[in-house]
Parts: sequence; C-alpha cells; structure tokens
Amino acid sequence: MSAAAPATLPAFDPRDPLSLDGLLDDEERLIRDTVRQYVREKFLPHVAGYFENGSLPETTGPELGQLGLLGMHLEGYGCAGASATAYGLTCLELEAGDSGLRSYCSVQGSLAMFAIYRWGSEEQKQRWLPGMAAGTTIGCFGLTEPDAGSNPAGMRTRAKKVGDKWVLNGTKMWITNGSLADVAIVWARTEEGKVNGFLVEKGMPGFTAPVMHGKLSLRASVTSELVLDGVEVPEANRLTEATSLRAPLSCLNEARYGIVWGAAGAARACYEAALDYAKTRVQFDKPIAGYQLTQAKLVEMAVKVGQSTMLAMHLGRLKDAGTLRTEQVSFGKYHNVHAALEVAHSARSVLGANGITLEYPVLRHANNLESVYTYEGTHEMHTLILGQAITGLAAFT
Repeated sequence: MSAAAPATLPAFDPRDPLSLDGLLDDEERLIRDTVRQYVREKFLPHVAGYFENGSLPETTGPELGQLGLLGMHLEGYGCAGASATAYGLTCLELEAGDSGLRSYCSVQGSLAMFAIYRWGSEEQKQRWLPGMAAGTTIGCFGLTEPDAGSNPAGMRTRAKKVGDKWVLNGTKMWITNGSLADVAIVWARTEEGKVNGFLVEKGMPGFTAPVMHGKLSLRASVTSELVLDGVEVPEANRLTEATSLRAPLSCLNEARYGIVWGAAGAARACYEAALDYAKTRVQFDKPIAGYQLTQAKLVEMAVKVGQSTMLAMHLGRLKDAGTLRTEQVSFGKYHNVHAALEVAHSARSVLGANGITLEYPVLRHANNLESVYTYEGTHEMHTLILGQAITGLAAFT
C-alpha cells in the first residue's frame, strides 16, 4: 500500500529542481551551509581580483583549516573524519566559488595528505598531518612530468639509493601549490624499477619550484614546476608502504572523486548566474527569460546541473558504503565535467557580452573547466577506462 501524499507539495525550487537537499542529513546540510557561507561572504567578493592577478591569498590555507576542510575525510591527526558525501558537498561549494579554491583543498587533502595517510609511516603522519589539517603546512603532489601525463608509467624522475639517503633527479609539471608547499610528495622510479613516494621538503638543496606563468585557466591558483637536481632525501622521508604505481593512482582516485562534485558546483554557479541575469535583463520590453530560446537554454542547464548533482550524491553514498569502484569515479568525472562545460558555454550565451567579463562568474568557470577537463585524467582517458570496464578489452594503446 502506497504512503499517503502530503496535504501540500513543497514549492518547486528552480535552484534545486530535483529536491536533492532533502536527501541530506542534518550534519551534511550543516557542513554544506557552512562552506557555502564562507565562499559567498569571504571568497566571492574578491575572486575576480584573484583570477586577474593569478594568485590566492596566503590566508586561504589557515581559513580552510579553521573550517576543518583540509583532509576532512581522513581520521585522526587533526582531521575531521567526515563522510565522503560531506567532503563531496564541500568540494561542490568550493568550486561553485572557483575551481582554484577547490583544487587547493583537493590537492592538500586528497593528494598530499592522503598519500601520507595511506602510504606513509606513523612517524610521517604524526609529523606532517596535523599542520596540514590546520592549513599552516602546505603540501603538493608531484606525479605529472613534461613527457608523462596520461601515462605515469613513463616517468623519468629517478631515485637512487646512496648510503642511507635517496638522490632524486627529474622534473614535475603542472603542480598545484608547488611554489607554496612546505613539503612535496614526489614520485620517482628506483633502480629496481619500483615507484616510490618521497617527502621532499622546502629548502632541500637542489630542489626548486618555479611558478608557471601565462595560464588562461585556473588563474586563482598557483601552478608550478618541480625541479629536482641531485636532491638528497633521507630514508625517513620515503613513503614506506608505496612501492608501485598503485600508490599514486589511489591518490588520484581520491582527487577525482572530489572533482565529480566540484564540477557540479561550477555548473550550478553558471546556471544560477544565467537564471538571475535572464530574469532581470530586459529586451524588447520584457525580461529575456520570457523568450522561448532563453528558456530552452535554462531548462537544459537546470537538467544538467540536477543530473550531475544527483550522480555525485549517488557516488558519495557508494563511497560511504565502501563499494565505490574506480570505474564509477571515471563515470562521474566523464559526465560531470563535460556537462559543466556545456552549462558554462550556454550560460555565457545568455549573458551576451556581459558573459565575458569578470563581473560575472561564467567565463571564469568556463576557462577553469577547460583545465578540469584534462587534469586528474583527461576526458579521453576516462573514456578508455569506461570502455575497458564495459567491454573487457583494453584500448589504451
């Protein structure tokens, strides 16, 4: 027997057309609202300047740390121990502000901190994680190289054991927070062919992290090169449990999960900007929201945002249950980033010429999403991951 319908249905919310808010518990809603308030009150009023200047303020780390957002899905060592869904909601709200802000949190927590948490020794965890959770110690993650992006097995960075130390030589590229980092998680291949992770500390002789300039995307984020020229790293700084590519790839999967949610946030920000603009922009004596072509664009955007958020939430519940597969994370990144790009481009057309200015968030998000489309696994790589899962046949080469 079906349950009785409520006396009155809740009003349709154009900003939450699928009523997904009702699927959250009180703690998840509180975390979501806290992050949303921070983004809207502390970050958004200044983000245009951050994007134009190509940087984030030094206070970003401590502010995120005070909110308990850095490594929030990890247990102990000053970390909040929040659910995967709560972490996802955090990524959504941060990227609704800017992809650079979500990347800061994601690189710190899902890459650098997770690498130590999952693959490091107890001594390494005690030394690094509390400060990183507080945002007073910044980390970065060095896997990508000039000639090894989609194929990390082709890395050329080498680690040679000399006495009780390791000597590292090589170059890493496109490293978020590299120039800011107090510690870099650097992945290198040993003489035995194993892939090890090393904690390379700021100031170690031979280690430099020059800022990469000329970006047209992810400008509210510091991107760097890591140069290792005979850097001597003590054995105590080697991630003791990491001996193969499985280690860095597990970190990437954590970060990709956050991107699934973050892309939905960027899409929502673009959709809301277009909706607000269309209801107030008057042409031919009425708001442009009253024209069929504009409504068609808004409907398409609303559907994509709803689908992306619902998909992210489903993956979050799977992750909390311990049943989320890497192929399903690829499914989420494949769909949500592509959908977010489409929403951003459509929203830009609704705003007309105003859509290209920093007064509105749309083209800033569109530019950022061009980076999100290719980092943490390109769209093509996730296509092949899903293709192999569906057919049972690998087609990477």
